[in-house]
Amino acid sequence: MHISRLALKRLRLDEVWWLVSPQNPLKPEVGMAPLQDRLATARALTGSRCIRVTDVETRLGTRYTVDTVTALRRRCPGTRFVWLIGADILLELPHWHRWQDLFGRVPIAVFARRPYSLCALSGPAAQRFARFRLREAAAGALAGRNPPAWVFLHCRPHPASATAIRRSRQASHREE
Repeated sequence: MHISRLALKRLRLDEVWWLVSPQNPLKPEVGMAPLQDRLATARALTGSRCIRVTDVETRLGTRYTVDTVTALRRRCPGTRFVWLIGADILLELPHWHRWQDLFGRVPIAVFARRPYSLCALSGPAAQRFARFRLREAAAGALAGRNPPAWVFLHCRPHPASATAIRRSRQASHREE
């Protein structure tokens, strides 16, 4: 929610979509909650009409982000998408399927995330696309830019940890 609210404001977006993935190809299925449970949890957390929770990847039949973005752009002509990621994802992008094509398909907003930010900004993805990086002050224009275009947004970190939240939920489910 923290990042979604920041994105709405700083990038001047109309809405943010939470794409709940059927299965991240880089993560093991073991320990992954069922898709319907993750969708229900996400919907319970949003509390905003500007945040849409969707399982569009399931309906599109896509497995990789680059294919999802390509399909969305084809299905929603005229819609300006921005892909929101944390610095940790920018750092690991070179391990993703067709990651360089992703930069050519959609503008990208990268949010600072400890302890990854410094390494991410000096990593292969940031270096490869350095000339397409916008100044942070121009973040509000990102959605209107043709890709490749990206911005790094410094922001106060939220104290909650997704890993800690998942562990807490797993512990409460075991107690039931």
